[in-house]
Amino acid sequence: MFVLKDRMIEHTALVAREVKSCCATLYASDWARSLLGDSFHPGGLALTARLGLLLGLHPRVRVLDVAAGKGTSAIFLAQRFGCEVVGVDYGGENVADAREAAAEAGLDERVLFVEGDAEHLGFDDGAFDAVMCECAFCTFPDKLAAAREMARVLRPGGRVGLSDLTRTGPLPPELDSLLAWVACIADAQPIDRYVAYLESAAIAVERIEPHDGALGELIESVRTKLLGAELLVKLKRLDLPGVNFDQARLLARGAAAAVTTGQLGYALVIGTKGGT
Repeated sequence: MFVLKDRMIEHTALVAREVKSCCATLYASDWARSLLGDSFHPGGLALTARLGLLLGLHPRVRVLDVAAGKGTSAIFLAQRFGCEVVGVDYGGENVADAREAAAEAGLDERVLFVEGDAEHLGFDDGAFDAVMCECAFCTFPDKLAAAREMARVLRPGGRVGLSDLTRTGPLPPELDSLLAWVACIADAQPIDRYVAYLESAAIAVERIEPHDGALGELIESVRTKLLGAELLVKLKRLDLPGVNFDQARLLARGAAAAVTTGQLGYALVIGTKGGT
């Protein structure tokens, strides 16, 4: 019985590592950049700016960007609000690219990128004034651990800002796959579940803003770019080894339909850590 339990725990950990690795690999790829551009989330930098405003960022604030990717949002926030930003990402290639981008922007002294795991953040308690996570929280296998880590590294009275996909009811079968998971769809949570995760970590949710239209626009843009990419591959003007266009089209079509029916949405969630 104990051997079986140990094997189940080991299997769960292996699956979690696979999901994290797949997410990091996908978002480090030229394939992802060609479909999503530099800002890998609905609403682009306009919604990042909105998140910064709701977090109350200013030059004396130290911000942690969890799952920072290639650093586009972190660099933008430092430029826009004058704050200090630390970005953490699971993918080493993403971190290397983000550091290079910060150096090119002349911000490498104010914007730092490190490799790490959202469920085990390597920072001291209360090290940050604000913590943000864009379109990635729903991909974390252990969301409760991630929420508690965000709260741990946040000072009392500091603010957390999530932007992520939301769902209403069950999703169609084509949106239940590893590709859908790393595309931030398969494990999208109902909005009250995000609230519950944060509240379990002593974060009081104060504001929820729906931005479903931004998700719909991104999906339609991806569908258009998929057609263009497939044509370029057929003409041998673009090389995308290992890309399954049939699966990608099915995922994009299913996601578009789910947005239309209200099953999928997108929202900003803002909360404050208790204490003084």
